[in-house]
Amino acid sequence: MCGIVGYIGNNNAVPVLLQGLKRLEYRGYDSAGIAVLNESELVTVKEVGKIRNLENVLAGNSPEGYVGIGHTRWATHGEPNKVNAHPHSDDSGNIVLIHNGIIENFAVLKKVLEKKGHTFRSETDTEVIAHLIAELYDGNFEKAFRKALLELEGTFGVAVITKYDPDRIYVARKGSPIVIGVGENENYVASDVTPLIPYTKNVYYLNDDEMAILSKDGIITKTIHNQVITKEVQHINYDVEAIEKSGFDHFMLKEIFEQPRTIKDAMRGRLLREEGLVKLGGLSVIEEKLVNAKKIHFIASGTSWHAALIGEYLIEEMCRIPVEVEYASEFRYRNPIICEDEIIFAISQSGETADTLAALREGKHKGALVLGIVNAVGSTIARETDAGIYIHAGPEIGVASTKAFTSQVTALVLITLLIARRKHMSVVQGKQLISDLIEIPDKVQSILDQNDYIRQLAEAYKDERNFLYLGRGYNFPVALEGALKLKEISYIHAEGYPAAEMKHGPIALIDENMPVVFIATHDAIYDKIISNIEEVKARKGRVICIASEGDTKIGKYADHVIYIPETSQALVPLLSVIPLQLLAYHVAVLRGCDVDQPRNLAKSVTVE
Repeated sequence: MCGIVGYIGNNNAVPVLLQGLKRLEYRGYDSAGIAVLNESELVTVKEVGKIRNLENVLAGNSPEGYVGIGHTRWATHGEPNKVNAHPHSDDSGNIVLIHNGIIENFAVLKKVLEKKGHTFRSETDTEVIAHLIAELYDGNFEKAFRKALLELEGTFGVAVITKYDPDRIYVARKGSPIVIGVGENENYVASDVTPLIPYTKNVYYLNDDEMAILSKDGIITKTIHNQVITKEVQHINYDVEAIEKSGFDHFMLKEIFEQPRTIKDAMRGRLLREEGLVKLGGLSVIEEKLVNAKKIHFIASGTSWHAALIGEYLIEEMCRIPVEVEYASEFRYRNPIICEDEIIFAISQSGETADTLAALREGKHKGALVLGIVNAVGSTIARETDAGIYIHAGPEIGVASTKAFTSQVTALVLITLLIARRKHMSVVQGKQLISDLIEIPDKVQSILDQNDYIRQLAEAYKDERNFLYLGRGYNFPVALEGALKLKEISYIHAEGYPAAEMKHGPIALIDENMPVVFIATHDAIYDKIISNIEEVKARKGRVICIASEGDTKIGKYADHVIYIPETSQALVPLLSVIPLQLLAYHVAVLRGCDVDQPRNLAKSVTVE
């Protein structure tokens, strides 16, 4: 969470910082600020709210300088106000810094520093870093910076500029991502690659306990223990268009409509159709261990956790391997039992999710083989897992995940096929599933073509205060995901349940004021879910159904129906989730909500 951007070079830093902050606003938008250093002064400007508020303050009265840092905040310590906004400085104002993460021992450090005469202005944990560096400064700024980092407990991605060394930006990382952009006679720093794309495609990723010193002419990388290291340049393989709205009103809508392509990209080059096989190069070195695993653990958070639940259904049904799906935040603290020949998959869109990262480290500590399913190339989870696959969804800017979910599910289908064909699945079954999978992008497009109808449907439900989402089998996780999307962006309370569990409590909520969304596609338990719908209708509940094309029966039970094409039962979630994404989007827009930047949320959750 929070966004960091920095520039050093021959041009005015302010336009680069502001543009970078706009690219990073999905990581936090409680407040924003910049600091710019020129030959005579170090100027800091901060404002509450979104980046446009900071832009308005700077309009016509912007500082100039060739060195600068900027930050957009998702509040942890201290409420969102101008005082708590970053950047923060020491008493003298000669040291200014921005920070992502949480300093767990800041209260202890603050008391010590206050006794030594330091005066604190904010409620943040970040400010203590600036004062600590100042306390340790004895004429060698790099030395003071490193010594301060060694006293910090917790997580940090930090960037510092100072009058004591005006031609440098000092950055460091422990648990919070830092990316260095490599330019010509100018260099950049950010908390992810999106601000860097307009300026450079060449980047360094810092690992934990590493730091970098940026000048306009070069970059020095070393550990915080002062050991010089050589970093390998990574190349970003997408362009500016990937992070623009491209004519859509919101990034979320653009990303929903990108799913025919992103699902195709997730399987591109990985299907051997004639043999009914899958080739996953990222897992080839551990394929035997994966096929022979005694148990598989999926660790994830939020939307990725819902994708993992679908993975559980897939692998247990087709591969006959026991699967356990765990919230990463719980897994890391509950001393989980990991036995020999068990495998952990960490699933994360950003590859930086703090809880998931900590959980995979706990798994590695217990001796497990840890694999990754991530979207962001070069992310921490991608680097720290033993092997894995990328989902190739491209940048996802909307805070509420959409295309990453369907790409994760696609990846889980591929992993299931890889294992199942080595164990129990025949070539005929493999070819059929691959054939059905290849048809999914066109079928997704046919659902997207119903966008206008779903918008009209949203009009009828935009003023509701509660929703219930119900599904069975593969569609139970989709019900959870549909409810999450609605509550994330429209602020309507919504819950997802297995449809059969409704009578064990939630049915008490059913009346004419409770809309219920059923995912009622044709499958082996179709008649069971029809019975559940009748239970709701008997209590005057209003019913929206996601149903299979050609189902002439469902209209008798539902107030509204959204039809989706038929496909293999295992692939239905790739289709049934699409109308739920569109319904949530249109309800939120009609309610006047900011769907790309919903309140209190941020895209990459890098704090506990």
